[in-house]
Amino acid sequence: MARKEAERPRPVNAGPAPIAEALSRLPGPPRPPFLTPSMQLLHGIHLAYCTNIHRGESWAETMAALERHTLSVRQRVAPRQPYAIGLRLGAAAARDLLDRETRLAFQRWLDRHDCYVFTINGFPYGKFHGSRVKEQVFQPDWSTALRTEYTESLFRILSDILPAGLSGSVSTVPGSHKSLVPDEPYADLIRQNLRSHAAWLARFADRTGQDLHLGLEPEPLGWIENSPESVDLFHQLGRSEDIQRCLGINYDTCHFAVEYENPASALKALREAGIRISKLHLSSALRLAPTTAALRLMESFRDEVYFHQVIARREDGVLERHADLPEALASDPQRRGIEEWRVHFHVPLHAPPQEHLETTSDHLTGTLDVLADNPGLCQHLEMETYTWEVLPPDLRAASVEDQLEREYAWTLAELRHRSLAPPSLA
Repeated sequence: MARKEAERPRPVNAGPAPIAEALSRLPGPPRPPFLTPSMQLLHGIHLAYCTNIHRGESWAETMAALERHTLSVRQRVAPRQPYAIGLRLGAAAARDLLDRETRLAFQRWLDRHDCYVFTINGFPYGKFHGSRVKEQVFQPDWSTALRTEYTESLFRILSDILPAGLSGSVSTVPGSHKSLVPDEPYADLIRQNLRSHAAWLARFADRTGQDLHLGLEPEPLGWIENSPESVDLFHQLGRSEDIQRCLGINYDTCHFAVEYENPASALKALREAGIRISKLHLSSALRLAPTTAALRLMESFRDEVYFHQVIARREDGVLERHADLPEALASDPQRRGIEEWRVHFHVPLHAPPQEHLETTSDHLTGTLDVLADNPGLCQHLEMETYTWEVLPPDLRAASVEDQLEREYAWTLAELRHRSLAPPSLA
């Protein structure tokens, strides 16, 4: 029987909604049974890598990347066990996958290869590799119907392919980028649409009998970028049951480290505010003292694809924010008493400190310490080092599969050290 959808109030600046027009009203494929997967760790925790590391905008391109790269990585790290996939679906791929037969074919592929999906990255709406992304990655933002309809489509897809008994998460932009929110009416529209989406998702989850949740992903210079701004937003949204169940924070360890946050304090503040931790993105940023040698090395991290926001800390503790690396490099930090830079550039989790350059892996491991003390904090873990194509050669593994294999090894060792993973997944 086809599912009947409740009407959702249209946002003020609705505009066209091509994804909504493509929504299939046919019943979805049969939901796969509950799994006991190899990437399910202890305490019901699941681990995947995010496939946004691979190119692919259409569903055909996305499937080609899964066939070429993901199955290869799976063969290296979990050849004889069910394998979790952290799926990235842009708007074009989502439109394709809304077709019932296409979803059925994907479900058969998952079954054939003993794989499953528990989370979808819904942050980048459009193209994510090979050309300028920067500010475009925040657009369309949560003031628009396009973002709302796209996110709804991701939950419809995830609901159909999610194994029974598992919760499902989607991560999304932090509302918008600060530079794109001109005034309070615009900000209020974002809040209105987030409330409406949480209400829609709660109704949808009630009908499907699933635990489904959306995670806003704070990012440096995002509309929300740290724990105080996240707490403030959720206070403004209100403490409705729909929001507490279905709307939370995707805690990216790179982003919060760039903000100079302490993981124990930040996560405590979020939880004390009643905010769900929807997903933990396991990632590391760059950290350096802006010496002449270090700044010379940072020139090799320039690229024209992604934003690499820099937050500089002065000797008096005041933080200065730069929208991108070139702007920071032009700021003459040595003359202005800057003692440290943290750079939003996702580097491999296993990357050792280099001369003049370190990483924020201590924030990542500190987050895992918090999880070890409270394993019920979050069940969804996703490694997210999407920058392989733009890494300097000395940080880039021979192949993307090599890098991912090493990241799995590093992450699983850290999880085992904290009794969050069994001794072996073989």
